[in-house]
Amino acid sequence: MAEHPAYPVGLRLSGRRVVVLGAGQVAQRRLPALIAAGADIVLVSPEATPSVEAMADAGEITWHRRRYADGDLADAWYALIATSDPEANTAASAEAERLRVWCVRSDDADRATAWTPATGTSEGVTVAVLTTDARGRDPRHTAAVRDAVVEGLRDGTLVAPHHRTRAPGVALVGGGPGDPDLITVRGRRLLAEADVVIADRLGPRDLLAELPPHVEVIDAAKIPYGRYMAQEAINNALIEHAKQGKSVVRLKGGDPFVFGRGMEEVQALAEAGIPCTVVPGISSSISVPGAAGIPVTHRGVAHEFTVVSGHVAPDDARSLVDWPSLAKLTGTLVILMGVDKIGKIAETLVAHGKSPKTPVALVQEGTTAAQRRVDATLATVAETVRTEDVKPPAVIVIGAVVTEGPDRAV
Repeated sequence: MAEHPAYPVGLRLSGRRVVVLGAGQVAQRRLPALIAAGADIVLVSPEATPSVEAMADAGEITWHRRRYADGDLADAWYALIATSDPEANTAASAEAERLRVWCVRSDDADRATAWTPATGTSEGVTVAVLTTDARGRDPRHTAAVRDAVVEGLRDGTLVAPHHRTRAPGVALVGGGPGDPDLITVRGRRLLAEADVVIADRLGPRDLLAELPPHVEVIDAAKIPYGRYMAQEAINNALIEHAKQGKSVVRLKGGDPFVFGRGMEEVQALAEAGIPCTVVPGISSSISVPGAAGIPVTHRGVAHEFTVVSGHVAPDDARSLVDWPSLAKLTGTLVILMGVDKIGKIAETLVAHGKSPKTPVALVQEGTTAAQRRVDATLATVAETVRTEDVKPPAVIVIGAVVTEGPDRAV
């Protein structure tokens, strides 16, 4: 007889009895989704993995520490049979058939009355994949299809063109350090849904080329600001476009709240009554050193790291940085926006006790194809920046971790 495809359906298991037989790796993978569905879960197994045992200890499931016995599936709505005993699995499967309980068998899908689809979620949408031919029994194939669909939903390459997935407003998105693959999944999806994108110079520019033609892309550096300061003009542009009912993305480099003036924009939007979503980004203060082989912390070398803005020189009255205290720290010092001030910074650190021999690395255009690393010491860094023509954007790392990369190991 020809095999018919499975009929897909979503089970509503909240408050309903679900019996799980076996507490190994299969149960460990399946239980979290059953718990999330609100099922009343009864686990029958003489032993369990540590993760499953923790679920029982937390009261998320009821665990009977014994083998399966006939009658265990009474009053169940759904059963997962996943023991290592083929005879017990066969007996339990027969009981499920007799009691008309939908059951999944991990050891023999042909003898099950239900199959578990490969599932994934994205912004309230659940994707469940069951293939309809013999490959449907290959979990790798099913999972690959699931992953492709979910990734498309998350990164915005799969978008329902006639249905908005979010209300008008502003999303403040951290674009990461430069490599377009390092933006968060949520940030990439919101970009794909935007009507207007106001982008910083240091944002991941390659992502802008992927936007649909109807999206208005505005270079924040070129917003006319007349009597306004540049930041005020950007705030006003965000408010103006959002009030027109558009979905606006403010694309910033790194993380919006790490020297990105993101809070100023959030406050301006709040005062104007504009809803704002903040999407954190991967900060260049950690990711760029990492991309250059420098750990900002390392066992036995640095137990802390400090991130400092270098856009104001140490002797500038506007500086809020306690440079004498930083000179006394034994950990790693990461300086952003400090290329043109590094000579004065190094001089100040040495004047307050830092060794002139302290290693320094400058990583220019980190995580991009143009990335390059230049090494120096506090004594030589000012001259090195000049002779090597180091330009911003560059992340500066000061401390012993500079010499701890894999290519510098002894």
